[in-house]
Amino acid sequence: MFEHLVIFKFNDKITPDKQQEFVAQLLALQEQIPGIIDLTAGENVTEETDRIQGYTIGLRVTFEDQEALRAYGPHPAHQAFVASLDGWIENVIVVDYPIHS
Repeated sequence: MFEHLVIFKFNDKITPDKQQEFVAQLLALQEQIPGIIDLTAGENVTEETDRIQGYTIGLRVTFEDQEALRAYGPHPAHQAFVASLDGWIENVIVVDYPIHS
């Protein structure tokens, strides 16, 4: 299995409603893209406000294997989400790693 973590930092034009829309789009990916075992997404509610650095939405996706992770990026549903970020996003942090039992 592989874990895919993404943390989003939006520009100052973002609204709470738009952030919720992005979270809903992310959650819908689980039903649209094969190879996803589990997916969670939500707004950052950390109390460590000195560490937030403007990153306000997190995504965690567990994939069956590395091939499923590789297929995720070019999948049309993922590409549609990426396109919807245009004009809203300031930065993104991505971490992918294998899960060892």
